[in-house]
Amino acid sequence: MTENLIQASTGTAWADWQHSAHLARSKWIDADTLCPPGRRLVLLAPHPDDEILMAGGLLAGFQGREEDLVLVSVTDGEGSHPDSAQWSEHRLRRQRPLESRHALQQLDLDLNKLDWRRLSLKDGAVRRDEAFLVNHLNQLLKPDDLLMATWRNDGHCDHEAVGRAAAQAAQARSAQLAEVPVWAWHWAEPDDPRLPWSRAHRYPLDDLRQTRKRKAIGAHSSQLEADDSQPPVLPQHLLDCLLQPFELVFL
Repeated sequence: MTENLIQASTGTAWADWQHSAHLARSKWIDADTLCPPGRRLVLLAPHPDDEILMAGGLLAGFQGREEDLVLVSVTDGEGSHPDSAQWSEHRLRRQRPLESRHALQQLDLDLNKLDWRRLSLKDGAVRRDEAFLVNHLNQLLKPDDLLMATWRNDGHCDHEAVGRAAAQAAQARSAQLAEVPVWAWHWAEPDDPRLPWSRAHRYPLDDLRQTRKRKAIGAHSSQLEADDSQPPVLPQHLLDCLLQPFELVFL
């Protein structure tokens, strides 16, 4: 898959996803069962904001257990606004990590206790550094870690490269892999056979986790505001899907 899949789609509204039989049949799993205290979560985010879009609700439950969390920011997100007069790559490279910091603070996480690694790979070209990413994960991961990454067929080139690297490293290091669809909510059909529904699990989010996730997403102003004649990077229908009272993972 390529980003053409994203660009070619007008988007799938949450109202349509509500009619998905596959989604309705996906298994429920409690967040504390997925990653109980004492089990390490290694979260691999292709761009600043992906950690929140993927798992902001799950991360909101890590207040007080930051020692169990490792966040790997793969790129600095400098490629989100090509040809923009307002958002140059230089400005985005500084701005987007600051937005991530603010977002994590909205989840009430103590950043001083958080193992946060920024790799600063080239936004839009993670594939060329995929072997480096696998090697980094092989050194980082421990058996029984939960490695969470974007789904390897998510439709964005960086999301897919991150997903492939995570799958390879998880297998090598005997870690559990959780893949998260992000842009698939945009381009896929409600019962799309291209999604691995047999592996689909949902963990519920209470009101507090939902509220914190919503505030954290709001910290990413560069992605939420229109840029001259260009619409926001994150369309509202996608945010609607990602702000439901659950988060979806493929286990």
